[in-house]
Amino acid sequence: MKLTLEEVEHIAELARLRLSEEEKARYGEQLSDILEYAARLQAVDTSGISPTSSVLPARSVLRSDEPRPGLSLQDALRNAPDTEKDQFRVPPVLE
Repeated sequence: MKLTLEEVEHIAELARLRLSEEEKARYGEQLSDILEYAARLQAVDTSGISPTSSVLPARSVLRSDEPRPGLSLQDALRNAPDTEKDQFRVPPVLE
């Protein structure tokens, strides 16, 4: 699909780009090539191929989620600058 100069100018206006005449010609060719390639891809018969989100096999790189003991209250509060009633004490943020 070959883009016209008017179409290239319209696309540039939508993208809020100021293009020189040389840039309009160059980008017009590049965009036309991209659209022609997309059209070639659309022509490929994919009816025998099931839809997929990835061509790679599904696998998880994360470890399995297993419950483990967390920090004790004393360990969690050990480096706190201030505590009160087994909680972090912070300055008030609302008046």
